[in-house]
Amino acid sequence: MEMDHNRMAVTERGLKFILGGLALLVLGYVLLAGGGVEDPEVFNYDMFNWRRMVAAPIVMVAGFAVIAAAILGAFDKGNKEKQD
Repeated sequence: MEMDHNRMAVTERGLKFILGGLALLVLGYVLLAGGGVEDPEVFNYDMFNWRRMVAAPIVMVAGFAVIAAAILGAFDKGNKEKQD
């Protein structure tokens, strides 16, 4: 079995999904931002709101899952016949 050294390990479609996963990660970090206070003597309960405690981690885990699936080739199963 001879290897084709001119072929990328990740397809163009996989790269698009990787970029989409990275965009989800950036969105998750943006959702985490904020909640700080200027006065350290005052406690701000806004840092424990639903967006930072639930939505942001779910978006970030979804981003990591999309990236992992794209690297493993889960989105390219239908294109195997075209590439061979």
